[in-house]
Amino acid sequence: MVSTYAHTPAPRLSAPRPDATHDVTNQAPPLAPYDAAEDVALIEGLHREGAAWAEEDVRRLGLRAGSPQVQEWAELANRHEPELRTHDRWGHRIDEVEFHPSWHRLMDSAVTAGLAGAPWADDRPGAHVARTAGGLVWGHTDAGHGCPTSMTYAAVPALRRQPELAAVYEPLLTAREYDPGLRVPTEKRGLLAGMGMTEKQGGSDVRTNSTTATPTSEPGMYALRGHKWFTSAPMCDVFLVLAQAPGGLSCFLVPRVLPDGTRNPFRIQRLKDKLGNRSNASSEPEFDGTLAWLVGPEGEGVKTIIGMVNCTRLDCVMMSAALMRKTLVEAGHHARHRSAFGARLAEQPLMRNVLADLALESEAATTLTLRLAGAADRAVRGDADESAFRRIATAVGKYWVTKRGPAFTAEALECLGGNGYVEDSGMPRHYREAPLLSIWEGSGNVNALDVLRALGREPGAAEALFAELALAEGADARLDAAVARLRRDLATAEQAGARRLVELMALTLQASLLVRHAPPAVADAFCASRLGGDWGHSFGTLPSGADLTTILTRSLPAT
Repeated sequence: MVSTYAHTPAPRLSAPRPDATHDVTNQAPPLAPYDAAEDVALIEGLHREGAAWAEEDVRRLGLRAGSPQVQEWAELANRHEPELRTHDRWGHRIDEVEFHPSWHRLMDSAVTAGLAGAPWADDRPGAHVARTAGGLVWGHTDAGHGCPTSMTYAAVPALRRQPELAAVYEPLLTAREYDPGLRVPTEKRGLLAGMGMTEKQGGSDVRTNSTTATPTSEPGMYALRGHKWFTSAPMCDVFLVLAQAPGGLSCFLVPRVLPDGTRNPFRIQRLKDKLGNRSNASSEPEFDGTLAWLVGPEGEGVKTIIGMVNCTRLDCVMMSAALMRKTLVEAGHHARHRSAFGARLAEQPLMRNVLADLALESEAATTLTLRLAGAADRAVRGDADESAFRRIATAVGKYWVTKRGPAFTAEALECLGGNGYVEDSGMPRHYREAPLLSIWEGSGNVNALDVLRALGREPGAAEALFAELALAEGADARLDAAVARLRRDLATAEQAGARRLVELMALTLQASLLVRHAPPAVADAFCASRLGGDWGHSFGTLPSGADLTTILTRSLPAT
């Protein structure tokens, strides 16, 4: 049989277009270049807290942070993770970590901008506020390299408890010079500091540390022996370390390279395989005859290190607020360009509610961060009232703002839908980063208990908090009622209810700041939702009367 198809003429086909199935429409263009400092709440807070003189520098840093080049550095630093080199090619122990060039570019930019120890060498009022504002905009890049800059910043007040050591190292820790590589510290143009506190058997319970410190024949010098569980940025030049001396738990300065040029034993056993913060190396170093110099009296290690913790906790709040702002900007940018169901996402009522709710959270976090920075700045200049406020409010802010971060970044990611779930959007990196800030420098329970400790042991802590809240008294009935409830709850405060208490402290503090300093639309929506009970269990549940247009116009960049 002859097939009937044999004589059927072939159909004429036009040449296929190679891109016929890949026309790209209805996708948001790249965000970069953008201005990370285009944030009304940030600039207003910078002025309010005494650092108006730094606005030009902050704005310049914001443009740099939002540039395509720097955003690419952040991506590359996380894609090409640090690698541990325990030995050189000849078998010598070197314990070095190699970073991608993008890491070094980010570090150089941050240190040069004064985001490490520089404020301690700046006599201008507001120097610490300026640094925090710079961190809020530079935090739009990569969070990992913020770890060594934060520890360097925090090391200075602790080191000052040993004036002879501070005289040698402080000028280098406060320098705006990034000088990588392990060399004799005093031969470098600038230094970075890290810290080694926790051990595998205790974590935050540092009093159980088993690392020992044995005095040597040289006064003030000890030999350390032990294992640290989580020591980040191991390529820093010096470390503040806790160890058990004959007189109890004490603080020590450990240089990676000794004054004679030899390597101090600092054996890196491994780098941690972490959920996020992957551009930054976190290590387990082992000390065996490692030479260290005592910082502060023997037995006062925790007291010595608390000055460092106050600084790093502020930076946890700062970085959480920066992540919120970054992901809000990303979500708003996407919503302005993406259409669905016949309209731009940013024009649709439900998406507007989500974005406005996120904007409230972001502004509250930024405003509180800068208020804490202002307290820190005035405290180091001798203001006792601000010191008392800083002591309790920093712990409160650390607990609450860092807790809000993961839920916030998840919601912002969801605004991008499936586009936000893929790695090259950048949103997964921010999402993985967010939980770290509630763990670093004490988890939620540790910070909540620290608030109780401050209330019970720190003279004037509660009074300083209520004095701050009183500045908004009478401006909003919902805030007044929440402050009254807080006073009642304080009278019966106990450990099991510490989280509820600290949450109420944080919300009343944020609300009081917004009532005093933000437009009425922002303050009213925040008080109605966070204090008045007119809110759901997720973002995007603001009450129907909220002025979403004013909130969004204020919070989202103009372009």
